Amino acid sequence: MPEPSTEVAPPYDGPIVAIPVYAGVSELEVGLMVGVCRLCGGAECVRTVHRSRISIVTAGGLVTTPHVVYAALPEPAALLLPGGPGAAKAARDPLLKEFLRGHAALPAGVSGSGTLLAGEAGILKGKVVGGSAELSDTLWSYDPADVKPGQRVQDGQLLTVPAGLPALDAALYVAGALWGPETARSAAQRLGA
Repeated sequence: MPEPSTEVAPPYDGPIVAIPVYAGVSELEVGLMVGVCRLCGGAECVRTVHRSRISIVTAGGLVTTPHVVYAALPEPAALLLPGGPGAAKAARDPLLKEFLRGHAALPAGVSGSGTLLAGEAGILKGKVVGGSAELSDTLWSYDPADVKPGQRVQDGQLLTVPAGLPALDAALYVAGALWGPETARSAAQRLGA
């Protein structure tokens, strides 16, 4: 009988994608984002983050526990901001706003009402913004250069998309920025996108 292996996998030292989560977040959007990142960078490349490790209830009623709190998050290389019916409340969280402001220069993919998180943190100011059509009036209050309701819009390192399945585009954008366009294309093909 062969002896069990005692080899320990080396610690992950690649880029980290941070996904802030909150009560009422869209589990569809979070799932798409986590799935794409793991396809491209492996299981350790993505962290869901919240102010505490307490379990939260998603928009669809699933219970999830964030991977890490803000203070314990390794320095991220990119952000993904999912939407959901809890986004308006979460966007007012001072800790989340401070976190997003501190990482505003990173590549970021934002879906649906996740634009409210970016807006409250000041990230949308002077940017051309896409996203969900029903939020277009609200998005103007964040002083963007323009709002293109219902569209996928890239402005610099920020990509904003409508809610739901377009979160896949946001995740693929971030994957392309971190692991290269070919890796992102390969992930899209594997997902049938």
